Amino acid sequence: MSKKEKVIIGLSGGVDSSVAAYLLLKDGYDVEAVFMRNWDSATNKDLKGNPTAFDEVCEQEKDYQDALAVANKLGITLHKVDFIEDYWDRVFSYFLDEYKKNRTPNPDVLCNNEIKFKAFIDYAQKFNPDYIAMGHYAQVDLSGEYPKLLRAKDQNKDQTYFLSQLRTDQLKNVMFPIGHLDKSDVRKIAIEQELATAKKKDSTGICFIGERHFNEFLSNYLPAQPGDMKRLDGTYMKKHFGLMNYTIGQRKGLGIGGTKEESDAWYVVGKDLKTNTLFVEPGFHHPYLYSDEAIITDVVWRGPKTDGEMTAKFRYRQQDHKVIVKWIDEHTINVKYPQKVRAVTPGQVCAFYQKEVCVGSGFISEVFMEKNKRQYS
Repeated sequence: MSKKEKVIIGLSGGVDSSVAAYLLLKDGYDVEAVFMRNWDSATNKDLKGNPTAFDEVCEQEKDYQDALAVANKLGITLHKVDFIEDYWDRVFSYFLDEYKKNRTPNPDVLCNNEIKFKAFIDYAQKFNPDYIAMGHYAQVDLSGEYPKLLRAKDQNKDQTYFLSQLRTDQLKNVMFPIGHLDKSDVRKIAIEQELATAKKKDSTGICFIGERHFNEFLSNYLPAQPGDMKRLDGTYMKKHFGLMNYTIGQRKGLGIGGTKEESDAWYVVGKDLKTNTLFVEPGFHHPYLYSDEAIITDVVWRGPKTDGEMTAKFRYRQQDHKVIVKWIDEHTINVKYPQKVRAVTPGQVCAFYQKEVCVGSGFISEVFMEKNKRQYS
């Protein structure tokens, strides 16, 4: 390998991208870093002037300072770029549109597609890099006819689910330097190298909200419409705070206590957008929470499109489920799972795997149980 090969890495201010940058330097690459600013958190307002942080300290500005400290420690240049309008147009607008449709979206997948592996790559071309790098827990095999997205060594941290919608052209010349490491090894390296992010807590939650006041944040854009919370037999339970605030399989936040006969916890088992009704039932394994078939749309696929058996994840960190795939058209799949799977939710991503290779994914559109009886849509 030529020691002059140039790599542009996304430096987020977290420990993972920090160690990724260090490893690239260790391997002899010429490294420069870019910090992406996707949300106007400096003013605590969005592009429409709505408040977003609710008087809390802005984490994104802290992240930039941490990224700068790491870059200075490693002796690399850090560039800062604003993708605020791109993020609003390509990710956040989609996020709101999906909620309006009574679906539960996953904006992190779209953020990878549209920002980290599109807007970022376009921006990075000004530096004429040989490779683009990110601190994701994933691996890429560039040795074959087309790039293959592989699971990370650390299965608990594997992020191929979030990367599953990337096209083959987006994976060309991409590197994931920590994909072969366990999280504990990443922490160890960061501590040994005295990086500012070594003991920093991992970020959680949706990137533009974090762990803060989700329902309150959402109400800035989609006013809640309270309605009836009922059992499937029509029994009235209480008022809900707006269908958009609930997802299939949800337990927390329902405000329903158990009864003497039905002491098990209550869960969301369905939503009716036309009547603005939220359906709940007790029991983690309630039959209405299970399905055996789904329609997957807007499919992105890497490699030959063939029908047959493989595995799939219907949400992040879920175990693999055996599925039978049948292509309906170029971008639509019918997927069956006779063993039944709990809480397969419209709007979420279904990622497909052939052993260690993530071959593609799409969005869950409709969910069925027993011979096409619609469960959710």
